[in-house]
Amino acid sequence: MADTEAPTDDARAKGAPVKNVLIVGGGTAGWLAAAYLARTLSIGQPGSARITLVESADIGILGVGEGTFPNIQRTLRRIGIDESVFMRESEATFKQGIRFDHWQHAPGPSATGAGQRDHYFHPFQSAIGPQDLDLIPYWLLGAAGDGVPLDTALTMQKRVADAALAPKRSGDADYAAPLNYAYHFDAVKFARLLRVVATDLGVRHVIDTVDAVPLDETGAVAGVVTRENGTLTADLYIDCTGFRAQLIGQALKSPYQSCRKWLFCDRAVALQVPYDQPDAPIPSYTISTAHEAGWTWDIGLETRRGIGHVYSSDHTDDARAEQVLRDYIGPAAADKTARTFRFEAGYRPEPWVRNCVAIGLSSGFFEPLESTGIVLIEVASVLLTSLFPWAGDMATAARQFNRIMRQRYERALDFLKLHYCLTRRTDTAFWRDNADAATVPDTLHDLLDRWRHRPPEGLDFDLNLDTFSEASWQFVLYGMGYHTDLSAQAGAFRHMDEARQQFAAIRAGTEQALAALPRHRDLITQIYRHGLRPRTPFGGAPSGRANLSSGMAGLSR
Repeated sequence: MADTEAPTDDARAKGAPVKNVLIVGGGTAGWLAAAYLARTLSIGQPGSARITLVESADIGILGVGEGTFPNIQRTLRRIGIDESVFMRESEATFKQGIRFDHWQHAPGPSATGAGQRDHYFHPFQSAIGPQDLDLIPYWLLGAAGDGVPLDTALTMQKRVADAALAPKRSGDADYAAPLNYAYHFDAVKFARLLRVVATDLGVRHVIDTVDAVPLDETGAVAGVVTRENGTLTADLYIDCTGFRAQLIGQALKSPYQSCRKWLFCDRAVALQVPYDQPDAPIPSYTISTAHEAGWTWDIGLETRRGIGHVYSSDHTDDARAEQVLRDYIGPAAADKTARTFRFEAGYRPEPWVRNCVAIGLSSGFFEPLESTGIVLIEVASVLLTSLFPWAGDMATAARQFNRIMRQRYERALDFLKLHYCLTRRTDTAFWRDNADAATVPDTLHDLLDRWRHRPPEGLDFDLNLDTFSEASWQFVLYGMGYHTDLSAQAGAFRHMDEARQQFAAIRAGTEQALAALPRHRDLITQIYRHGLRPRTPFGGAPSGRANLSSGMAGLSR
């Protein structure tokens, strides 16, 4: 049976109003898009559009633990999900950043000098000084002290996270806290929660398998043929079918731009393990450890760790990659079955073709290094609501959507490659190849050239197109040991005393935070059992802009 009548060619040419949306595929991408569109497009109100989501009961999700970026707070708030409910239903924990182990040097006693560490931290919290004093040049000139790493000098978040403390307190309001944060969660449970929210908002849910996607004579999607419900039609189709890309790739043949020549990893093997002790500390950051031909993620949920090894099949084989994962985990992995998947790093330069928009893995995927997967789902959902072709002018909306998404992928590619190309590891071909200038995009070469004599600044980025601000670039750039030479302009930095005072204030604020913030596990237990109990007014300030005390003044996202 047909769900709706497909628009005629004449109607489509005239820009027939878009009133019916069909999302094909569930999971995080499908249900996040459904919930976001349902909320922002006022589904169910007179004159609004109708949304149907069709998903197969046979296609599962890899639920080993998912990481996010702080944007997710704004998305959840916009959808209208209570933070405590989200955390409890998704088995979510807090994420304050990512710790990178052994990315600059291979592990071993000769990797670093005495008293040095071979890791760095990409926090979600940074600092600015009085009158918006940029502290990065002063750190480069030694105002924070000789040999003090940027992730310790510029932010208190590393020491807070190292101590397994939470970024907020039980009395803080939803999505507000002294320190900025994202989450780790179970992707399967998160998708289930989004499904409940979306259907409550009016999204129609159809469980069925799509067997075919016929096109009409104009080359647009004419409908999707399902096993139980016949042909379902709509004015606008959203492809959330994952790597299969059933609509945008298989039917519409939108080309896929491979990025394997820059990002080598193309496979992952993952499993879940319990904590050694039920009350073990829960890390509030992702631990990313470099290995011979890739890296592992280590994500702490409430009762278990989700751990996976991302690797390059050109530099190792599947059996060796799984052994690396098991060696990393230790005895806890002995009786566990690992799950594997393959991917091709890349994206579709045109994720919107005619009457079909791809969101999620069907649009593109790099690797889970900086949680770009969910971020780009959020970006695409926000863009689609802003550019929604109510009057049927798909071509105009598609041009802008495609341009912005393409640039988002290109800029994210540069940021991810930054993690690899500055390595000093020469122990394996994987790392030597990553450091080869021929495997670095020209756009990243240009950025690195700019920063030889000045640090990354806001003028290098456009947050309408860049997922990561200059602070993220700075933490990774200098965490990997990049040298910016300011000697030619050292005399221009006249606020050394103010900078030293601000670095001292950050150190003092760190001690206050260590005393004031709860253990991460304790707060998670509190939230799961009783929810958050707001008692500290934040005045609507976004996360990362409220202070624990005057000693933490100047902290910002």
